[in-house]
Amino acid sequence: MSRLLFLLTCALALLASSVASAAIVEHSFYVQNLTVNRLCSEQVVTAVNGSLPGPTLRVREGDTLIVHVFNKSPYNLSIHWHGVFQLLSAWADGPSMVTQCPIPPGGKYTYKFELLQQEGTLWWHAHVSFLRATVYGALIIRPRSGHPYPFPKPHREVPILLGEWWNANVVDVENQAEAIGAPPNISDAYTINGLPGDLYKCSRNRMYKLKVQKGKTYLLRIINAALNNQLFFKIANHNMTVVAVDAGYTVPYVTDVVVTGPGQTVDVLLAADQEVGSYFMAANAYASAGPAPPAFPTPPFDNTTTRGIVVYEGAPTSATPIMPLMPAFTDNPTAHKFFTSITGLAGGPHWVPVPRQIDEHMFVTVGLGISICPTCLNGTRPSASMNNFSFERPSSLSMLQAFFFNVSGIYTPDFPDTPPVKFDYTNVINAVNPSLLITPKSTSVKVLKYNATVEMVLQNTALLGVENHPIHLHGFNFHVLAQGFENYDPVNDPKKFNLINPLSRNTINVPVGGWGVIRFTANNPGVWFFHCHLDAHLPFGLATAFVVENGPTPESTLPPPPVDLPQC
Repeated sequence: MSRLLFLLTCALALLASSVASAAIVEHSFYVQNLTVNRLCSEQVVTAVNGSLPGPTLRVREGDTLIVHVFNKSPYNLSIHWHGVFQLLSAWADGPSMVTQCPIPPGGKYTYKFELLQQEGTLWWHAHVSFLRATVYGALIIRPRSGHPYPFPKPHREVPILLGEWWNANVVDVENQAEAIGAPPNISDAYTINGLPGDLYKCSRNRMYKLKVQKGKTYLLRIINAALNNQLFFKIANHNMTVVAVDAGYTVPYVTDVVVTGPGQTVDVLLAADQEVGSYFMAANAYASAGPAPPAFPTPPFDNTTTRGIVVYEGAPTSATPIMPLMPAFTDNPTAHKFFTSITGLAGGPHWVPVPRQIDEHMFVTVGLGISICPTCLNGTRPSASMNNFSFERPSSLSMLQAFFFNVSGIYTPDFPDTPPVKFDYTNVINAVNPSLLITPKSTSVKVLKYNATVEMVLQNTALLGVENHPIHLHGFNFHVLAQGFENYDPVNDPKKFNLINPLSRNTINVPVGGWGVIRFTANNPGVWFFHCHLDAHLPFGLATAFVVENGPTPESTLPPPPVDLPQC
């Protein structure tokens, strides 16, 4: 009896500790116009709480986050909490017309959700049009009180948000691109924590500075918040140790360069172990897009460099900072090495083993095509697609509302498991094949049973060119089992699968002219967007969605929508 009482006491103490460690964290977001001076001119942007980037939200695993969003901007908008699982809180996920109608100008909406079973760096951003260029910020999830990091505690934690800047109204940039049926104008600068750095006009004093002490270690929480560019990031004369990606811990990996696609996060430990002085940190494009047929021009990209400074305490103010040697813009081997060298921390906090039984096998092509556009300047427009379906958002009701209330006609449950036409996907001879280029518009989704396990091969195509695509899944993390170039080989490539400690993340970079294989368990009912995180491609349809059906118990059933859910 005494042993039973002891065990019961321990269990109650553990439960009390868990409950006590969870808190309600509440914020208000006021989204409105902000006049910002960048690159020699003033620009009116849409921003949150008068800052660029927006506020950093800090919570602990298990906390409940409540954010009241007041839309005082002239645009419809919604906020997506990028990478948050949203367990039974799909109404708070945010993508416009997928899980909610947008918040209209003058409207408001309260997002409420728990941060469960994940720790690390995530972020939040607008999920309507190009507003993500200025409406974004960090979301940091620390371990519960009394739970340590699975690495030495750093002296300080520092968010590093890599962004993209236009000397224009970004909504106008997008609208112009859609009107003429062409890719949007490239950005004018990159930024580190909202500042472009001294290589741009009128920006000598607009440069982020990180002050460090020799002998101390810093946790840099790197977020790629750029709209359309994957980025290389380096710090002169310093290595970095990757310890997490997309809020999932990794086996420590030492590198002198970090590569990120839009939407991805990378946590690194930076040891201030060099001579006292000043060192540039810098970011520039990883421009993977290339021409398909020889006659096609290479797509333009922002080939500028943003930089900040790491300044050691005691460094002379007159010292000239050292600049890192950056990779070439098209350095595919460096990018591929980075993406494939990092492994998950098996057995670490919140680690989920790779599911072995597969219920759904999918082979999905991702790439560009064209669609007929009578109102466009050239009569056609880019039409990105998955399995030749170019996604089109509904306009009268969100897909999640249609799912919950069983409303027909909003989406169709016919997204194919394989491409309608099989071809030599990465052979440039097919680049301008008219029978392959035309992509029909649809709101086609894949329906999954609750708790089904999905394995998906993501295959890049060479239609209109090849490119490294950052593909993001809402509502889940997935295991990245393998990645490679050229066409996926269903006989030999499965032999390369890492089923022991693969990387777990929410955004995969499908290699340029190559493939990636992911696996996840659909244990969260709702409608979950699955799309390319290059905003230049998203309006053109490089997306679909998963509709995950309710499970058999109340604990696996999506609750009703909040009473203040915006209406279309």
